[in-house]
Amino acid sequence: MTEALTSAEPTEPGARPAGGGTAGFVLRKLGAAVVSLLLVVALGFLLFRMVPGDPVATLTRDRPTSPEQIAQLRARLGVDKPLYQQFLDYAGGLLHGDLGTSFGYNRPVADLIAERFGPTLLLVGTATLLAVALGLWLGVRAAWRRGSGFDRTHTGIALTLWSVPQFWLGLLLLIATHGLFPSGGMRSPDAGPGFFAQAGTIAYHLVLPCVTLLAVLYAQYMLVMRSSLLSEMDAEYLTTARAKGLRDDLVRRRHAVPNALLPTVTLVFLQFGMVVSGTVTVETVFSWPGLGLLTYEALKVPDLPLLQGVFLVLAGSVIVMNLIAELLYRVLDPRVRAR
Repeated sequence: MTEALTSAEPTEPGARPAGGGTAGFVLRKLGAAVVSLLLVVALGFLLFRMVPGDPVATLTRDRPTSPEQIAQLRARLGVDKPLYQQFLDYAGGLLHGDLGTSFGYNRPVADLIAERFGPTLLLVGTATLLAVALGLWLGVRAAWRRGSGFDRTHTGIALTLWSVPQFWLGLLLLIATHGLFPSGGMRSPDAGPGFFAQAGTIAYHLVLPCVTLLAVLYAQYMLVMRSSLLSEMDAEYLTTARAKGLRDDLVRRRHAVPNALLPTVTLVFLQFGMVVSGTVTVETVFSWPGLGLLTYEALKVPDLPLLQGVFLVLAGSVIVMNLIAELLYRVLDPRVRAR
């Protein structure tokens, strides 16, 4: 009875609940991220086993191959083993940092991913930075001029672009530019060997795929920023700031925008991981030599080790960015720390 009464006593004001605090919060989020990553490993293995097609039949297509040779190839690739044994071999390799060997390229999967990661990061990073700057700038001005022609025009454009499939938009840009920009690849074969020559040709080839991603991303950031700022505009602290005699632009810049940025900052990190995994269609349309195009090429075989490795990297990027977003939100928003 005494124990029950003791446990029911209210905690003192300001006391932290048991198991709370920053350390507990970080450990819980890290644990959830690890569990998610383990589920991704298992899901990726099973998912690509259901992809139609036989990798051995694809690799031996249009080649005279005896049944003995096919059996030897299946044994060398490891696809003749029971499913559980294949998973144990795959998981054991992951524990040693081995993602396997590609069926189609006959090279370590880790090496292929490392080669293609840079172009994808360049494309996604450039598009994200431009989209964040443009989306936040337009979102703030659209919300502050709510109901104006500027607001209606840019909100309509953003809603339209947000609903357009990326591959379709990319094809439209290819048709609209009509050869003004390169339609594929990352470099021109006749570019010089110097740094500036290589940087120039990469930037030239980057224009269309970057604009395709930018058009969809900025629209999302703009709409979220506009909605967040609209919810802050009637807050009492803004009325107090105006009553103190602050100019309207100072009220917006110093008080309204910092509070409205919180959901948008979280969205930026969440979407960065999603965009990395969503570049498959854009890179395929423009033959951009990144992880997206590598995924498309692996699906045609199907190259199971390569698909598993790319899926693990892409899904892992979403998990890591989600973790960073949650930790950052706790730092930026005192209300979350108080829970």
